[in-house]
Amino acid sequence: MNQIDITKQEKTHLDIHDPDERQETARHLGVTEDELRDTVRMFGSRIATLRAHLAK
Repeated sequence: MNQIDITKQEKTHLDIHDPDERQETARHLGVTEDELRDTVRMFGSRIATLRAHLAK
């Protein structure tokens, strides 16, 4: 039986309360952490949605 390595699966939601994850996601999307927080407040924490609104 094969085990799925969940650490290699892409996450579907951002943990906005995790400083490392927040910083890495903001860097990846080319925005500040404040811009990321504001977007999460408006649209939720789903990473695909964040990318759609913030990707440059």
